[in-house]
Amino acid sequence: MHHVSSPSILYFGTPVVVISTLNEDGTSNLAPISSVFWLGYRCMIGLSAQSKTTENLLRTRECVLNLPSVNQAAGVDRLALTTGSDPVPPGKASRGYQHESDKWRRSGFTPLPSNVVDTPRIYECPVQLEASLAAIHPMGADAGAANIRILSFELKILRVHLHESILADGRPHHVDPDKWRPLIMSFQQFYSLGERVHSSTLAQVPEHLYRTADTESAAVR
Repeated sequence: MHHVSSPSILYFGTPVVVISTLNEDGTSNLAPISSVFWLGYRCMIGLSAQSKTTENLLRTRECVLNLPSVNQAAGVDRLALTTGSDPVPPGKASRGYQHESDKWRRSGFTPLPSNVVDTPRIYECPVQLEASLAAIHPMGADAGAANIRILSFELKILRVHLHESILADGRPHHVDPDKWRPLIMSFQQFYSLGERVHSSTLAQVPEHLYRTADTESAAVR
């Protein structure tokens, strides 16, 4: 039997992304997020309107989306309840966030130069997506401007970096989910993929049919 309920969060299960952005002084900021989904080479992410990442993304209009595996869970967790904003925004302070100026030191991750954007990638993450800002959408605008706390950003993927360890055998442009165990956030807890539970009819569609102009513009020539 189903019951009408009122959960405080609706994080049913989405990949963890550590988004790297450039600070105004030339250093970089790291922030783990899990409000994210992809449509082709476009990506939608949700961020607090008051976060340092939002500030940096609005100013530079670029970022890198770094997708960790289960092997990077500890580093991601070390970034929890930290913010690059100083002073800490009241909403985050009430939840126990503290200012951290050096997220790289805190996480133990290693910066790696990007190809297209100025923002560094995270060396340890098996998937790294260089991206630019395409559009902004305020969430909850229907409740009035004073109530806008979250912004959604449409990002265009400019370059894809995949570690060889997660690629399908003989297919350099295909990720094998059984080799890559992506880190997933579900109701504020870390999970990963389990065993494949059923064959997928969608897998019968040749992948090249999904390629778009965005896909081709992000390819290395």
